[in-house]
Amino acid sequence: MDETELAGLVDRATHWRDADPDPRTRLEVDRLIELVTSGDSTVSGTARDDLAQRFSGSLQFGTAGLRGALGAGPNRMNRAVVIRAAAGIAAYLNQVVRSGAPRVVVGYDARTDSDTFARDTCAVLTAAGCVAQLLPGPLPTPVLAFALRRLEADAGIMVTASHNPPQDNGYKVYLGGRADSSPGSGAQIVPPTDDLIAHQIAAVLPAIDVPMALDGWEHIGPEIVDEYLSSVGSVLTPGAARDIDIVLTPLHGVGGDTAVRAFAQAGFPELHVVAEQAAPDAAFPTVSFPNPEEPGALDLALAAARRRSAHLVIANDPDADRCAVAVPLEADWRMLRGDEVGALLGEYLLSRKGDKPRTVASSIVSSQLLAQIALAHGARHCETLTGFKWLARVPELTYAYEEALGYCVAPGAVRDKDGISAALLIAEYAAELRSQGRTLLDALDDLAKRHGLHATDQFSVRVEDLSEIAQMLERIAQRPPATLAGSVVKSAEDLSAGVDGLPGTPGLRYRTADGDRVIIRPSGTEPKLKCYLEVVVPAADSVPAARLAAAQRLARITTDVQQALGI
Repeated sequence: MDETELAGLVDRATHWRDADPDPRTRLEVDRLIELVTSGDSTVSGTARDDLAQRFSGSLQFGTAGLRGALGAGPNRMNRAVVIRAAAGIAAYLNQVVRSGAPRVVVGYDARTDSDTFARDTCAVLTAAGCVAQLLPGPLPTPVLAFALRRLEADAGIMVTASHNPPQDNGYKVYLGGRADSSPGSGAQIVPPTDDLIAHQIAAVLPAIDVPMALDGWEHIGPEIVDEYLSSVGSVLTPGAARDIDIVLTPLHGVGGDTAVRAFAQAGFPELHVVAEQAAPDAAFPTVSFPNPEEPGALDLALAAARRRSAHLVIANDPDADRCAVAVPLEADWRMLRGDEVGALLGEYLLSRKGDKPRTVASSIVSSQLLAQIALAHGARHCETLTGFKWLARVPELTYAYEEALGYCVAPGAVRDKDGISAALLIAEYAAELRSQGRTLLDALDDLAKRHGLHATDQFSVRVEDLSEIAQMLERIAQRPPATLAGSVVKSAEDLSAGVDGLPGTPGLRYRTADGDRVIIRPSGTEPKLKCYLEVVVPAADSVPAARLAAAQRLARITTDVQQALGI
C-alpha cells in the first residue's frame, strides 16, 4: 500500500468515525489510525491490514440478514451498522405496509452487545413511525419467530449470530402480517426482498444522523414465553411415555431456561443440565466453537451422561434453533447425524393416526430418505433449496428439516427451525421406544431395512479468501470426476441454472450409476465450501454389513471429491 492509498484509507476511516454514535468504536478507530500512522514498522503493518479489512467494504445484507465479527468499521457488526440496517428495514416496511404503522417484534440473545443492538433497533423503528415491540429479555430465536405470528406483526428482527464464533454477532429478519401474506408468512426473508432492503439501507444517512427515539417502544411481557411453550407443546402426544433420563446442554446460549420449562410442562422427569454450560455466557468459555456439530462441543454433556447412565443427550446451539441428539451405543455414545434425526422425526410424525393431508419437506442437501418415508405413509414430500427461509414456505407444511440440525415440527407456531420443540418430540419418541425395550438406533435400523440404508457425510473447506471457493468450483466444473467410488457419474448438474423446478443457487450436483449423490456448494453464513455425500445400500439382510459397506463407499467418495477440488 503506497502513501496515497494509505491516506485514502485513513480518510475513509476518519469519516466513518465521525459518523459513529458509539464512543467505544470511535476510540477503536482512533487507536488503529494512530498505529497506522506511527511510523513504527513493527506495528503499523499489522494495524494497516486490520484497518484495510474493516474498511474494504460493508457487511452485505442478504437473506441471512447481517452476520460478522464485532468491531469498528462498516465491515464489522457495531451500532453504526445496526442503526443504518434498522433504518433501511423501517423504510422498506413503510413502503410495503400500506395502511397503519408497521409493527415489528425485536428479540435478542446474550451475545456481546445483542441487547444494545436490539434497543437501538427499537429506537430507530419508533422514530421512523413503526410500532416496535421488544421481547422481555435474552430468548431463543424460535420465541421471536413465534411472537411474530402470535402478535400478527409485520416483521421480526432477531439479534443473534446463532452458532458462530464468540467474536461474532448478527441480525436476522422475518416478514409476516401485512408485509408477507404468502404461505411462508413468518419466515425469514427470501430474494428479492433482501435486495430491496439492502437498497434502502444503502440510501440511509450516516448513522449519527439517523433519527432515534428515546423511548416509546412496547415491552412485551413474559407471558409470550408461556404462550410459546403451550403452543409448541401441543406437538406432543397426550399420555405418551415420559420415563427417560436426559442430559441437556444449552452450550452457554439462551435456550436453557426455556427448554427446562418446556420439558417440565410436558411431564418429563427433571432434566440434568450441564452446569458448566447452563448459564448464557458471551465468551463461550468451555467450547472452542459453540456449534453442537463441532468436535468437542458435546464433551461435557457426554461425560455427564456416562456418569449417570443417562438415556439421551440433547444439545441446543446458542440461540436454540438447532437440536443435536446423542444416544448410548454399547460402552460409548454416538451423536446422531442431522439426517438421522430428521428421518426419525419424520417417521414418528407420519406414523401418527390422522386423516388430514400431510406435507413434509427437506432441503436439497439433506438425505433422500424422508421422501421414501413420506411415500410409504402416503404423504407429500417437497424438496427445497437450503435454509428454512425456503422450507417454511412450502404450502400446507406439517414438518420440515435440513441436515444441519434444523427441524420444524410445529410450523403452525414457529415458521422456522426450532431446537426446543424438536427436542421435546425426539425425547418423546425415545421414551416411547424405551417403554417397548427399544432405542432410537433400533428405529433407524427399521428404516434402513424398509427403505435401504441412507448413509450421509460431509466435509468442508474453510478459506481465508472467498475467491478460493469460486476457483474450486470452477476447477471441478471444468474437470468433473468421471467416477466416484468406482461408480460412473451419470449426471452432473449446475445448480445455479435451477434444477427440478427450484430457483438457481450456486453449487454442483453429481449422481452415480450406483445411486450415490454428491452436492458441492458455498456456505451461506461462513467462508466455507461444503460437500454433502450420500450413498444408499440395501440393508434387508444385514444392517451392520450395510453400514460397513456405506462407510467404505463414503470414504472413497470423499477422497475422489477432494482430488477433483484440488485439495
